[in-house]
Formats: sequence, structure tokens, C-alpha cells
Amino acid sequence: MSSGGKWKSKKKALVSGAVVIVGVLVFGAFRLAKSAVTLPMADVKRKEFVDYLEIKGEVKAIRSAVIAAPYGAGDMQILRIVDNAAKVKKGDFLVEFDATTVKQKLAEDKSAVTSAEAEIQQSRAAAKLKEEQDVTDVMTAKYDAEKARMDAGKQEILSVIEGEQAKLKVMDAEQKLKENEAKLKADRAAAVSDLASKQQKHDQAAFQVQLDETALDSLTLRAPLDGVVALQNHWQPQGSPTTFKPGDRAWPGAAIAELPDGSALKISARVEEAERGQLKLGQTASVRLDALPDRSFDGRVDTISPTASLDFGAGWPVPRNFAVELGLMGSDPRLAPGMGATVRIAVARVPDGIVIPTNALFRKAGRTVAYVRHGSKFEETAVEVSKQSGDEALIAKGLQPGEQLALKDPTIAK
Repeated sequence: MSSGGKWKSKKKALVSGAVVIVGVLVFGAFRLAKSAVTLPMADVKRKEFVDYLEIKGEVKAIRSAVIAAPYGAGDMQILRIVDNAAKVKKGDFLVEFDATTVKQKLAEDKSAVTSAEAEIQQSRAAAKLKEEQDVTDVMTAKYDAEKARMDAGKQEILSVIEGEQAKLKVMDAEQKLKENEAKLKADRAAAVSDLASKQQKHDQAAFQVQLDETALDSLTLRAPLDGVVALQNHWQPQGSPTTFKPGDRAWPGAAIAELPDGSALKISARVEEAERGQLKLGQTASVRLDALPDRSFDGRVDTISPTASLDFGAGWPVPRNFAVELGLMGSDPRLAPGMGATVRIAVARVPDGIVIPTNALFRKAGRTVAYVRHGSKFEETAVEVSKQSGDEALIAKGLQPGEQLALKDPTIAK
């Protein structure tokens, strides 16, 4: 082959190679441009950074009424009971106990009252008859004594013997009068005492009737306020706790149900010692409820326990931690005690920080980096993160406000 032919062959090869290189560059630029356009982006912002402490809690009522089995009602067996989690209004039915025993006792005590009233009437009648007889005897004795005195006044015309006999009659008549007057007084006192005794017996029976009627009324429990019923557990003979149901027996004072006041609610939570150190009264919070994912509520730290206590709801072994309560602002008819809550408490604020989304950060070769957009390219930039909270990060070094960051790694994004 001549030198001219060789040169043409080399020229063709060079041209082909140049075309390939240009094609690769164009394709790469197209891909980078496409990646720059299609990758999700975020701006580096200068704004207030809020450091949140996220904890789990539960909605509880600030006020609640414990519905307890009555005292003094004897053996109590539940006939009817409202369903757990039922919404009730003040005065609505909650629990009914078997009243058979109390009704029997009430009938017996009413009969005792009737008997006592009859005894009082009999005593009054007998006392009245005795009073009339005693008064008659006294009047007769007064008459006899007066007559004896008149007869004794005729002593001047009587013999000595007759005069002495008249004096003796006067003494006997006066003594008889005294005895009758004493008997009248004693019988009156005895009648008063007997009547008081029978009246006391009657009052005791009447009081017992009142107790029975109160006990009978107490066997039907009604809601003292509006709320949602939370039936309480009790231990069965087989050892497993269960809520009260029809047929169960309750002891006096047993907590049958709790009725929280749904109009005033709070968030109750538990925190570890390290978390407790970040909390202060008055800190604001954002509250999201598991059962109401479509909205959030504002809250405020109202109470922080100064000492740790056992948390029996946290499993075994039982840990010691701190109780925290937050006031819940806002209302929603769907709110109910017992709902689970996720609480984000603002524990610190940086008013003028450089803030980016946390998903704009990546780990590469042991470093934290972000991908800063420069035209159609991304530059891997090492950053120093001061704090992270939720879905935001506070940047100490490496980024400037206004820069745009990739939210996905452009080196692997497709």
C-alpha cells in the first residue's frame, strides 16, 4: 500500500475516534443535564433552626370520675353493664347490680317499721287508760281526805274515842292521796320512758329502711358527667385480668369503670433521664395523634416530675423514668382519652442558622457530604453538621444560603 493510502486509512480512524468521543461527551452531558433536571432538589436556607425532642405519649383526661361499686349493698352481682369505650352523657345508665337481696331486706325493715308504729300506738293507748285511772284515783283520794278532815273537825261534839278515830281516818286518807299522786307520777314517767323506747326502736327501723332504699338506688350506677367509658380490669380465679361483664361479682368500693372528662385533655408521657434534662416548663410542642393522622395539635409542657418513678407500662424489667404532662390546645370531636400520640417538643432554637433537609446529606468514605449543583453538574462537598432534628439539619461549615442540593445521590441516580 502506498503512503497516500496509509494516510487516508489513519485519517478515517482518527475521524471515527473523534466522532465516538464527541458522541460520548454529548451523551454524558445529556445525562448530566437530564439528571440535573430530574433529580429532586432543595435550597440551603438561612432561617431559625428548632431542635426537637420526639417522645411517645397518650391522651388522658385532666379530670375523670371513678365509677365504684357501692358500700353497704351486700353481695353484688352485675346484671347489666355498658359497653367499653361507649360515649355517654351525664345521667346515662352505666351498671346495674342484682337487687334481690336488698329488696328482701327492705321489705323486712319496712315490716319492722310497721310493727314498731303499732307498738307505739298500743303504748299510747295503754298509757292513756292508766293515766285516766290514776287521775280518777287521785281525785277520789282527795275527796276522801277532805271528807275525813271535815269529820275530824267535829271533834268538839264527838267523844274522845270517836275524835281519835277521825284523826286516824284523816291520816289514812292523806296517805292514800300521796300514794295515788306518786303512782300517777310514776306511771306518767314509765309511759314516757316506754314510749321513748318504742319510738327509738321505730326510728332505728325507719333509718334502716332509708339505708336500704339508698342501697337499692346505689345498685344502678349512672354517669356523673359526659365522657367515654373505660371499663376497669379485675382478677379472675384463673389469674388473668379482664374487664367487668354481666355475671361478675364485685366487692364494695371496687372500681368498675373510669369516666374521663373528654372536654379537658392532656398528653401524658415518660422520658429517660437524659431527655428530662432537655425539658423545661412552658416549652411548646407539636402533637400528632395516631388515630387522627390528618391534623396536628399544639401543646405546652405543663408538668415535669422532679423524681423518677417505676414505669409499669414499659415491660420487664420495670424501668425508672420521669413523668411529663403537656397541655393540649385545640379541640376535635374525635379526640378521646387513650389515643396514642407522637410529641415533638422544641427544646432549643438557633435563630439565624444554615438549614438543609436531612435527606440532602450522604455518607461517603467516612465523611458527611452534600451534592451542590453548579449548572448541569453536582459537586461533592464535605459538610460539618452541628445538629439534626427531625427532617432538618443545622450546618456549621461547608454550605452557603441559596445553594441548591440534590436530595438523591447523583453518582448513582438513574
